[in-house]
Amino acid sequence: MRLSIALNFILVAALIFVLGKDIVVPRIAAEIWADDYKQLMYSCDHVMREHYIAKRAVELEASPGNIDNLSSAEVGLLQCHDYDKLRKRMLVWGLEPEELSLIGLEALEEKSYELRRFVEIHEFRY
Repeated sequence: MRLSIALNFILVAALIFVLGKDIVVPRIAAEIWADDYKQLMYSCDHVMREHYIAKRAVELEASPGNIDNLSSAEVGLLQCHDYDKLRKRMLVWGLEPEELSLIGLEALEEKSYELRRFVEIHEFRY
């Protein structure tokens, strides 16, 4: 009888652990960090665009002003570092990459991004 109770207790504890780890914890992480994730995604997108523009300006004319703008834009890329760290933290907490993509799409809708512009900025140019 005691063995049966102990096994039932172990089974219930394991079930609670699995449900918590795979379902509850990721939902909590999404609730806690989704707004920060959206903001950092937007900020990273913005500074990458600014960096690209500044880099192109230096390629066209390496004036002191353009070089200063490029240096400032490079400092701004720290936003992308923060975005990447938060993304990895959310993955560690159990969110799937698809869930992060969904949060990113929600940010696109909320910020009224022009999707074509977003794609152009993130395309690799050859």
